[in-house]
Amino acid sequence: MAIVTGRQPRIPLEELSRLSSFYLPAVSWKGDRVAFYWDKTGRMELHVMDLATRETRQVSHGEVPRALRAGFAWDRADRSIVFAKDSGGTEQHDLYRIDVETGAVTQLTNDPTAQEYVGQFSPDDQWLTVLTNKRHPASPDRPGQLNLWKMRADGTDYAPLTNYAFPVFGGLWSPDGELVAYATNEDVTDLKNADSYVVRSDGTAARKVLSVKKGSKDTIADWHPDGKRLAVTSDASGQDRAGILDLATGEVRWLGKDNVEEHAIRFSKDGRLLAAIRNFESSVRPIVYDVETGAAHELKLPDGFAVGASFFDSDRKLLVTFSSDVTRGSLVAYDLATDTYDTLLAAEYGTIDRSVFVEAKHVYYQTFDGRSVPALLYAPRDLAAGERLPAIVHVHGGPTAQWFRGFDPFAQFLVDRGLVVIEPNIRGSTGYGVEYRDAAIKDWGGKDLEDIAAAADYLKTLPYVDGDRLVVFGGSYGGFMAFIAATKKPDIWRAAVAWVGISDLHKLYEKSMEHFKYYFREQMGDPEKDRALWRDRSAIEFADQLRAKLLMVHGVNDPRCPVDQSRMFRDRLLELGRKEGEDFEYVELGDEGHGSTDIAQKIRTFNILADYLERVL
Repeated sequence: MAIVTGRQPRIPLEELSRLSSFYLPAVSWKGDRVAFYWDKTGRMELHVMDLATRETRQVSHGEVPRALRAGFAWDRADRSIVFAKDSGGTEQHDLYRIDVETGAVTQLTNDPTAQEYVGQFSPDDQWLTVLTNKRHPASPDRPGQLNLWKMRADGTDYAPLTNYAFPVFGGLWSPDGELVAYATNEDVTDLKNADSYVVRSDGTAARKVLSVKKGSKDTIADWHPDGKRLAVTSDASGQDRAGILDLATGEVRWLGKDNVEEHAIRFSKDGRLLAAIRNFESSVRPIVYDVETGAAHELKLPDGFAVGASFFDSDRKLLVTFSSDVTRGSLVAYDLATDTYDTLLAAEYGTIDRSVFVEAKHVYYQTFDGRSVPALLYAPRDLAAGERLPAIVHVHGGPTAQWFRGFDPFAQFLVDRGLVVIEPNIRGSTGYGVEYRDAAIKDWGGKDLEDIAAAADYLKTLPYVDGDRLVVFGGSYGGFMAFIAATKKPDIWRAAVAWVGISDLHKLYEKSMEHFKYYFREQMGDPEKDRALWRDRSAIEFADQLRAKLLMVHGVNDPRCPVDQSRMFRDRLLELGRKEGEDFEYVELGDEGHGSTDIAQKIRTFNILADYLERVL
């Protein structure tokens, strides 16, 4: 495919999609093995690597999820792993236990009405924490909210530890097994707020242990091995910052620097070190702190996206997943003593020449109110004199999310086919401080939309961009933005692509689970008190203003942005006399939910997008 540019693609789409990827690496409790999901066989499977010999063995054979939306947990003896699995992307996970040596799988839960996310095994391996929206037995008439439960290792004695009206996150056992740490919000006047708690292992005597100030998000990352301290993260300063909480006194010793975002991750086994993740201008890397002195050890890694940060080899090494804008993800062992690293699981490229990948430039552009908006800009390197290319504004999900300098296959294949791609971190994005993150609250489709329009204006200033061939593209909240941009800014775009998008906020709210409803109220206010706002920011109200060609793609099993969101918009266009196949195109994905990591489904996604852009540009 060459998108009206005369360029011949050098990246085969199907081969790019088939390149194997690994996900969610988790080091065993003894620190001698790492488990991860890997699609090396063409299907997602669970694998375990011996960190000393680097020998890797496939553990599962078709029993784990086809597409990933939840993680897994080692038991403390490192004999088995508990994972969550749904069907067809519904995210109604049940829990399963797999024996690492034999591969034998036992189903632990079976509740098609509830989501279940595995937490952590207790120190004595008798119990497992679970986050679930099962109805609480004490509140059977109240819709199930995401709360903390526990079960025995065989799935019996499944019982709640908390019963909050707002979502709970966490579920970390203290070293002595007496307490469990988590975060939630009890402040009905400020839904941005999150405080940290501990509860006894029998569900009694819950107490708040960290609340820096009203409205701040204060969460727990890990227990120190002494059981007296906790690694925490708070945004009370205006930027996420890692710290160490003294449980007895409630005092926190903050680490790092002001105005640099960092998140606490985990302590080393001996308790001397704390790993954190630093996020600066879309580049992410681990930082290791000396617990006693607070001295920072900055890992010498290239700019990119380096996450994970698990200690192993007697705390001498750190296991990190690393990718950059031009390198696919690899699993590396970073030696803290020598500041060198070895690759344990190398990225694959097949026959693709890595030199075709282009670097992302971290740029800022001015928006309507003078604010500078950060963005990643991808453009072909071999531009001919006078060449003018179509361009895409790619909007991330969330909106409390971010574009990073990791490998982006969408950006790479689009640039290879002759498009310019800008990925703006518009207001509402994370990584640039609390004020910026919260700047889209009660304003989806307002100032953030103006930031998208300003991205289009910025593209038009580039001499190699054809301002008459601009596309807005996104999934989830990005799909919301594609809908609203195409209808409220109709004269900007040649085409729009709404992937698992949102067109009617009230209908979205009606079909959402309670923890999703909480997020929507935090972000956009009350659906009735703020009804006028919700209608003004629902693109279906403005479908008659659509001028661009529109592609809608939606997984039929999507629980986050139900398929009705696209079906309603399609039906509204038909009512307005628009013709499917001419004015708009519509695709439903029958075995998919809110996106997918499955290879076959990725191939389908890439081909749908590539074919559409070829025809409309």
